Amino acid sequence: MNLDATRTVREFATEIPDAVRIFEKLGIDYCCGGSRPLADACVQAKVPVEKVLRSLEDATVLSAKTTSEVPDFQTTSLADLIAHIVTTHHVYVKQEIPRLQQLLAKVVAVHCAAHPELAAVQRTFAGLSAELLSHMMKEEVVLFPYVEKLEEAATLGRRAPEPPFGAVSNPVHMMEMEHESAGKALAEIRMLTAAYTPPEAACFSYRTLYSSLQEFEADLHQHIHLENNILFPRAIELEQSTTGE
Repeated sequence: MNLDATRTVREFATEIPDAVRIFEKLGIDYCCGGSRPLADACVQAKVPVEKVLRSLEDATVLSAKTTSEVPDFQTTSLADLIAHIVTTHHVYVKQEIPRLQQLLAKVVAVHCAAHPELAAVQRTFAGLSAELLSHMMKEEVVLFPYVEKLEEAATLGRRAPEPPFGAVSNPVHMMEMEHESAGKALAEIRMLTAAYTPPEAACFSYRTLYSSLQEFEADLHQHIHLENNILFPRAIELEQSTTGE
């Protein structure tokens, strides 16, 4: 693989199996900021680009020696990719939101007087939660079923079904804007929590809250990566090839 820092973060994330783990660890935005050249992303994350390229090179060598159990979402069917997104990430988000809201309420009630930033974390997470639930519903009810019908038509050699939204790029653009908004909310929570670092004397619930929020962020990054960098571009390309546009 061409390890050129002028290539986009998205290209590395989709071509090297362990790249997303490297980016997550180093604080490099590979989901909403996937279109940015790696060199620029490293500057923003304040990480030496040489260090990142060495890590990517090591990951490339390792992946060549091992067989990953993770499906190749660049070649698997879009229906299978959608099923993975829904069962792995949508289900996780729906389960975690009420748990985290309850945990936040508990920690805020006890510790907000000494740590007023917790109230801001609670407000930001409430807004993020409402946006994500609405976002996932639109995907599951409107966008994903159309993409599955589109793929079925292509498989059977039929013309693409007439979409209710003009072209698949229209809802995709809306979903990407909502992903961007979610990314900003996550960044705000990370800033408010000092990168999920609890106070030295924090109780068990406080520490659990911060570790859970960090896990939620990591899952959402992977979730958005699969949609922005793989599902959406493949769906747009498939529609264009099916309609002949």
